[in-house]
Amino acid sequence: MRYSVIIPAWNEAAFIADTLEKVTLAIRALEAGSEHRGELIVVDNNSSDDTGLIAQEQGAQVVFEPINQIARARNRGAMAATGDALVFLDADTSCSEQLLRQALDRLASGGVVGGGSLIAADRPVSASAMRGLRFWNTLSLSAGLAAGCFIFCRRDAFDAVGGFSNRVYAGEEIFLSRGLKRWGRRSGMRFEILTTDPVVTSVRKLDWYSTPQLIRQTLLVLIPGAVFSRRLCGTWYDDKKHGRMQP
Repeated sequence: MRYSVIIPAWNEAAFIADTLEKVTLAIRALEAGSEHRGELIVVDNNSSDDTGLIAQEQGAQVVFEPINQIARARNRGAMAATGDALVFLDADTSCSEQLLRQALDRLASGGVVGGGSLIAADRPVSASAMRGLRFWNTLSLSAGLAAGCFIFCRRDAFDAVGGFSNRVYAGEEIFLSRGLKRWGRRSGMRFEILTTDPVVTSVRKLDWYSTPQLIRQTLLVLIPGAVFSRRLCGTWYDDKKHGRMQP
């Protein structure tokens, strides 16, 4: 398949180079052993640091989204993408060649509309944090919901369901997961959460918030109406790296 890896990034100068290095290695390994061919797109979501410049230096295609909103950044990347398959990855997250291959092979089979992956922490965490991570992985599997740090789908399905909802400030992956599942059922395709090679994501927010705070914020996306408020979705827009909120 022709695929596009899309990474939204806001003030991620400290992480983006390492993320792109790992993703580029995964892409090269994948393309050396398969017929999948792709591109790497970084969406500079109105950063005030060198995120965009670093991404360009790392060889990524960089596009700009002026409105600080996660869903809009993801959609801006999709607009620039040329792939028949879209893979959305967070700027503090890395996926292996094996995980990328699994996702693309599933889409190429014609039986899968999209999906996500179980997630793993990038460093050891406390027992309470591990319980929270296990809770999400269990919910993801049982409800068929992809985590925002890694979600993949067919381009035609993404376009058909309208992409990520620009009405929400968090949980856009939940809305997309549900939309893709509905579209997939009508087309005889399933939405699949991959389990054999979890995506690895940063747990830096554990340095900023308590585990109960993060669990409450995660559960917030399941409360009707809450995700339409930027204020209630504060942990997604609170830039602890620079001590300020997104405008």
